[in-house]
Amino acid sequence: MVAIGRALMSNPELILLDELSLGLAPIIVKDIYAQLPAITSNGMSAILVEQDVTRALAAAGQFICLQEGRVSLAGEPARFTRDQISAAYFGT
Repeated sequence: MVAIGRALMSNPELILLDELSLGLAPIIVKDIYAQLPAITSNGMSAILVEQDVTRALAAAGQFICLQEGRVSLAGEPARFTRDQISAAYFGT
């Protein structure tokens, strides 16, 4: 969380959050995800790289699924089922 705070202090237009939930206690992850809307509400964009698909999709306005370095699915989370997203990610 300190790294996120430090990054926000420079008032960036874009923040990259890589594996936001990795190695953190579940309560901390919950708190961070709860603050994401406030972070982006002032016009800042965020790119979230995350394997916790459920949490990431709940926070995202748009998503891009990559498979072997190529875009396999992209769009608004509400437009796709979990099965479609899973198939795009795993290539099934």
